Amino acid sequence: MQDHDYDDVFSDPGYADLPAFHDLTGKSVFITGGGSGIGAFLTAAFALQGAKVGFISLSEAPATRLCDSVEAKTGHRPIAIQGDIRNVETMQAAIHRVAEAHGAIDILINNAARDTRHTVEDWSVENWDDSIATNLRPCFFAAQSVAGGMKENGAGAIINVGSNSWHLGLSGYPTYVAAKAAIAGMTKALARELGENGIRVNSLVPGWVLTERQKRLWANEKDVQDCLAQQSLKATLGGWDMAGPALFLASQASAMMTGQELIVDGGRC
Repeated sequence: MQDHDYDDVFSDPGYADLPAFHDLTGKSVFITGGGSGIGAFLTAAFALQGAKVGFISLSEAPATRLCDSVEAKTGHRPIAIQGDIRNVETMQAAIHRVAEAHGAIDILINNAARDTRHTVEDWSVENWDDSIATNLRPCFFAAQSVAGGMKENGAGAIINVGSNSWHLGLSGYPTYVAAKAAIAGMTKALARELGENGIRVNSLVPGWVLTERQKRLWANEKDVQDCLAQQSLKATLGGWDMAGPALFLASQASAMMTGQELIVDGGRC
């Protein structure tokens, strides 16, 4: 991921329509992959609510530019930590660092993912393991890292970002689809495991969100039009379309919602 994948979140006026969730003010939030793509919009959205945001990002340059813009807009500068979530120890150290600065994590968003296209024939064991180590394994170990602090507080919200790709049975990236299907199962299991401690675990399931990386690598006129033809709502999805639902899942507005998938894909599924 290079600097040309920087998502200029505030160039899209959608942030002005975000509802206010006053209970999120002052909350400690950690986001994986919070420096670009959907994660960049989530970082900005929680900062706009007055939350204290920290994130881990693979690439430093887009993350720094995002933090500059968020600080200029909100007065709150997120803590950006450069690191690779495939290294569990690195990711957990980042979570610990943010918790030391902001207090125990109240809200964890497992957002980071990589939707590398591939076929059954051209994929190796190493490719499979690398994809799972990016798209699935970090979700569990990030949850493990925050669970202790949430238990002590008697509350917490974990949001696992899934994908409608497995609901639709999309071709072109079977390992990614498998990982996102597994996230749905893990979300339900963690909701059962952690619910007695007041910790809620839900999955936010986006459709095809046209981030800068998607537009650079995968989006073309034909595929976008095919997607729109399958959606009930005939508009492309942007990052701010994911921000409102994420805020809802993190807030007390969804206080009795856990173990669920919230699909936001324009009615494609």
